[in-house]
Amino acid sequence: MAVAAPKKPQNNRKNTLKTIGFVVSLFLIGALFFGSSSLKQSEYKKDVLTYSEFVQKMNDGKIKATEQTGDTLKVQLKDDITKSVDGKDVTGSKFEVSYPSGIELTNDQKIDPVKANLTVKPPSGSGDVVWGLAQLLVPAILILGFFFFMMRQAQGQNNQAMSFGKSKARIAGNEKSKVVFGDVAGNEEAKQDLQEVVEFLKFPKKFESVGAKIPRGVLLVGSPGTGKTMMAKAVAGEAGVPFFSISGSEFVEMFVGVGASRVRDLFAKAKKNSPCIIFIDEIDAVGRRRGSGMGGGHDEREQTLNQILVEMDGFETGVNVIVLAATNRADVLDPALLRPGRFDRRVNIPLPERKDRESILKVHFKNKPADESVNLKALSKKTTGMAGADLANLANEAAIIAARNNRKTINNSDITEAFERIAIGPERKNKVMTEKDREMTAYHEGGHALAGHVLPNSGGLHKVTIIPRGGTGGVTWFLDEEDKSYHSINEFKDVLVRIVGGRVAEKVIYGDDWVTTGAGNDLQKAAQLAREMVIEQGMGKKLRDQVFHEDEGGMMLDRMVHSKPYSEKTAELIDKEVEDLITEATSRCEAIIKANRKALDNIKDQLLEHETLDEKEARAALKGAVAPKSVVLN
Repeated sequence: MAVAAPKKPQNNRKNTLKTIGFVVSLFLIGALFFGSSSLKQSEYKKDVLTYSEFVQKMNDGKIKATEQTGDTLKVQLKDDITKSVDGKDVTGSKFEVSYPSGIELTNDQKIDPVKANLTVKPPSGSGDVVWGLAQLLVPAILILGFFFFMMRQAQGQNNQAMSFGKSKARIAGNEKSKVVFGDVAGNEEAKQDLQEVVEFLKFPKKFESVGAKIPRGVLLVGSPGTGKTMMAKAVAGEAGVPFFSISGSEFVEMFVGVGASRVRDLFAKAKKNSPCIIFIDEIDAVGRRRGSGMGGGHDEREQTLNQILVEMDGFETGVNVIVLAATNRADVLDPALLRPGRFDRRVNIPLPERKDRESILKVHFKNKPADESVNLKALSKKTTGMAGADLANLANEAAIIAARNNRKTINNSDITEAFERIAIGPERKNKVMTEKDREMTAYHEGGHALAGHVLPNSGGLHKVTIIPRGGTGGVTWFLDEEDKSYHSINEFKDVLVRIVGGRVAEKVIYGDDWVTTGAGNDLQKAAQLAREMVIEQGMGKKLRDQVFHEDEGGMMLDRMVHSKPYSEKTAELIDKEVEDLITEATSRCEAIIKANRKALDNIKDQLLEHETLDEKEARAALKGAVAPKSVVLN
């Protein structure tokens, strides 16, 4: 069913144009009035030429024309004259002269019509009357117009105040170019789940005939950038129904009751335009669990949530309105939102797999000129963990880099640079480093590369560089060969060895007392991974298969406070488990580096010479390096 778009924006546009036209008209009237007044006053100069001087000019034959109207003579001379009046020089050829009426003039003082080229016009007061009225009316019109304009502005503000509780939802669905499932690459499982929603909207009687009820709400859950909003638009595009879009934060204002009013208005509009879709983005802004204290116990937010609950549970029979909501924090939503009868379905939109990433990259490179060196299949292999928005940004960055280098097409080097810029930060080639610092950095990054290269579960070595990137002095980059859903204890332990490889290399080369701050970030990552293994995954030795999940914490006195669901004795055991994991990783890494000192020196020399080594060059520099049998985990 086709639904006309609201006409309110058009009316606002017309009112704006009328106001602008009114102001311009007032400006033109004022300009015309003052311009004409100035022109009338400046055409003939008054009180400059006396009657005696006029007679003298007439007798000298210097009068071009004279026009007499009553007691006023408008005189035009053949030549300009310059005369000083009140200390100022006045130049001109047109003057007003007062005729001395009521005085007996001699023959020499009278006007000779021939010499003066005299034209006599009967006095007419109509022009003066009109001009006098204009001088009175035009300022009055301008003043009244100004007050009228101010009243219109005040009325507009009043209208805005009256519409404060109206919904700010944007309506779509009547455009010629609609988003459909074919425009959304990947997420085939999510499309299948949402296809039934499309069927409900297109053929509701088909389901009602067998007693099935249309779902009230569908919750789209996924990481940021996975395409939740695009998927919701595709549902509306496939069904061919209007699409009301609003963010959860747009309901909440500083005034209590406004959010609930906007919810009522939004659902009222949706019912009038049914069948349709209401899409609420970031619903966790208003849908957080009530009574949790999160958000400061904002009464306005809770009232807004209550109104959403009432509206979703109060749809009349036969009203084909489906609420789609998106969030990346489904765990904080109120249980009342998730019960059957409200959000009946939950559709997970995960990060894209390798095949999906290739499809997404093809979509974003479709309208970008790329040469034959671009291999999107290989690119999809190394972009593990990237969402659709990240891949779109990657394609755009590659195009920017190509344009910056004055190329008409995108090549593989542009894509590589864009990928590395997004993943690990831009290169800082201008940073000055001493030769000692460069050598230490080369050993540090070589230690990471060596430890990760010889261990079977550490991932594939991708690139090593001693050029500072982002906030780091150098980077050793590993990528998984394939997408993994699960990770074992041995994999995590090998990764820990790789992480501490830089610090251990410094210790072996320079001694315990000469290790640097360059490993600070590495040690933080190692401690975080080891603690997650023990607390979240139950991978400790003494605490095997026991999980101690910590909440995200809350703010108290400007500090983050965590609630620990375990005793102090258990906390000591956890700390000991973390310490043992890092100690074990350090011991294994030290054995690897000491056994392959020649390979470490070799990759150090290569880094000092070339600064950056790709996968093939790094593997060639580490050729012959193997892990001692004592450190390989079975």
